[in-house]
Amino acid sequence: MSSHDASLQPSRVFRVVVTSGNPVKIEAARRGFEQVFPDHDIRIEPLKVPSGVPDQPLTDEETLKGARTRAENARAARPDADFWIGLEGGLETQSGQLMAGAWIFVLGPDGEGRSRTANFLLPEPIAEKIRSGLELGTAIDQVFQRQGAKQGPGAAGLLTDGVIGRTDLYEPAVVLALIPFRQKELYDASP
Repeated sequence: MSSHDASLQPSRVFRVVVTSGNPVKIEAARRGFEQVFPDHDIRIEPLKVPSGVPDQPLTDEETLKGARTRAENARAARPDADFWIGLEGGLETQSGQLMAGAWIFVLGPDGEGRSRTANFLLPEPIAEKIRSGLELGTAIDQVFQRQGAKQGPGAAGLLTDGVIGRTDLYEPAVVLALIPFRQKELYDASP
């Protein structure tokens, strides 16, 4: 435990509401919280809540708004939890090419944190399907002739042949989004 975070008590239970029923997002949240708070019992509570953005966010701003809105909706639905985390995958266009990534937004009892995953370029056959109106998960399933990619390896996992799966992509961003809760004094000192 950091000397900057005296408010966290060892062996305390943290109830974490994850704003999804997707096992990939639930596992990424669990792993991230367990790394940041190893002396705490992390209890994950999945809860599907609306994002307030299209099912397939197409800009970085839309994706962040979706993650934030999910966390806020979860807090409203389950105000007795300790943390509420929104994980929102989305796209953005850079130089005419589609990039995929996600925003992680965490609300705690006395603050918030956020981080973004790494972005990666989508190949044109997938990008074309998205431009025609499909969600990334559906486009990937069609290109790779499979079902349920977004509940498993995701685009990252399929495109890297399993080197970096969707959980692996999200987990570091969860850890980074939790920095303000580990280093509270430093963030409280910010203007």
